Amino acid sequence: MSLDNQHDDFAEENGYAKIDRYNSKKINKIAANYAEILSEIGENPQREGLLKTPERVAKALQFLTHGYDLDAAEVLRSAMFQEDYSQMVIVKDIEVYSMCEHHMLPFFGKAHIAYIPNGHIVGLSKIPRVVDIFARRLQVQERLTNEIRDCIQDTLKPAGVAVVMECKHMCMSMRGIQKQNSVTTTSAFTGQFIIEKTRSEFLRLIAANLS
Repeated sequence: MSLDNQHDDFAEENGYAKIDRYNSKKINKIAANYAEILSEIGENPQREGLLKTPERVAKALQFLTHGYDLDAAEVLRSAMFQEDYSQMVIVKDIEVYSMCEHHMLPFFGKAHIAYIPNGHIVGLSKIPRVVDIFARRLQVQERLTNEIRDCIQDTLKPAGVAVVMECKHMCMSMRGIQKQNSVTTTSAFTGQFIIEKTRSEFLRLIAANLS
């Protein structure tokens, strides 16, 4: 078995897959619909610059929504380790890219996540992966924040989870009210982070520049 195949098998067994794989049947169906949409807005899908656009958009859409096919809890379980550590673990400034379900326009920003272990820790790369899995679906920022919190809490069973997200929404910048500099902040907490002292420490740490 080649190294590439071994890598693919490992990825599939652990709840995620290569992001450059596409379902050809779905791509063809979505592309056909986008060709019709181009016609409806007054474009000519047969002109040179647009000949491959429906297929490109279909592939882009499948990539941007590939989180539906992934199991975030399984990703966490694939890298859980017993460890006698009970202080706050923070992964901050995680890049977030998602699509608003109301207008299918992007929103993007950063997520700051902490948990307090209760007998188990998780590989640090798995926290951003959980963010990506839920972000790569049609979303609203409020639900995305809660889904990340709940997945970590339900899977790791920590003493507490904290999630803060700061995002810009293109549905506010490109259309509608057209406010270019507005940022939406959402938060969700469980366990020890409901206590003001613990929550304040988390908020202070994610705001600090420790470099």
